Amino acid sequence: MSDAVLGIAAELSVDRILQTIVHAARELAGARYAAIGVPDGEGGFAQFITSGMTSQQWTAIGPLPRVHGMLGAMLEEALPYRTPDVQQDPRFRGWPATHPDMRSFLGLPILAKGRIIGAFYLTDKKGASEFSEADQRLIEMLATHAAIAIENARLYERSRELSVIEERNRLARDLHDSVSQTLFSVVLTAEAAATLLPRDPAQAREQVGRLQELARDALQELRSLIFELRPAELEADGFVPTLRKHVDVLRRVYRLDIDLRVDGEQRLDGEVERGIFRIVQEALNNVIKHARANSVRIDLRISPPRASVLVRDDGVGFEPEAAVGLSGRLGLTSMRERAEALGGSLRIESRPGAGTTVCLEVPRAR
Repeated sequence: MSDAVLGIAAELSVDRILQTIVHAARELAGARYAAIGVPDGEGGFAQFITSGMTSQQWTAIGPLPRVHGMLGAMLEEALPYRTPDVQQDPRFRGWPATHPDMRSFLGLPILAKGRIIGAFYLTDKKGASEFSEADQRLIEMLATHAAIAIENARLYERSRELSVIEERNRLARDLHDSVSQTLFSVVLTAEAAATLLPRDPAQAREQVGRLQELARDALQELRSLIFELRPAELEADGFVPTLRKHVDVLRRVYRLDIDLRVDGEQRLDGEVERGIFRIVQEALNNVIKHARANSVRIDLRISPPRASVLVRDDGVGFEPEAAVGLSGRLGLTSMRERAEALGGSLRIESRPGAGTTVCLEVPRAR
């Protein structure tokens, strides 16, 4: 049971958790076959994972079963059920011709906050004619851990979905605020150049020069957004190597002098690494888009209790107290919210003509 619980706790994918759980249930109860079903709320199963059947057997059985008979009974009442011969139960509806013949049965619902979110189905007790009360207690204990693991995995997957939506919305805002406006200017400038060409070629040439400049700006904006879409290999490489790769690409693309200094390269909590990376990425994005800086320095320090990052540039700066209208454009609000979500703090130091410093401090684990 300890190994089963540890195996469940190590997973964050619902499908992998269900597979781990159903294998553990079959071994714990000494069953020849086991399955775990999660209903879809529409008379079918969203997931139906088996253990003990070969892939050939499962393929021969056909599509996923419907929620009826004994399968449905375990999803209707929050009570376990044991019998030496499931085929004698009046609720039994039979099974496909290619289905293995099964007799002894142990069914048990999985409860989360009083709701039935799935069920165990175990059949054919090895070495005995039926499952025992001890088998039932083991599966009940496993079901308690399974419910928590399934709910946590669902929350994790939902949070990832929300993160993707958040990133899409941010990119949509960036496209609207920068690229689309630049392209609109390209269109107007091109029209002006076409109008001036017959009567004032010199002015038309100036407009064409402006057109080239705007097109370069739009290309640079698109490169920046495309680069941000590339997935950072934080889980595989770690925060510091991923940040170094990011800085190297920015140096090459934007010809910007970026000095990265690192004190300590220990791995951090995964969520903390993702949060810090996004904040630093946003700070560098602001430097590229708005600061008109010649150089940037990043100081990263990872100590046992916490991690701190300073991002300093020598750009035009701004007045933080008067930057309320710039918060959305500069991403300052989202940066602060990310820092607070990690249990840390973010401070912006800047003044016109004196550059900007972003100061971030977060605990190593959320």
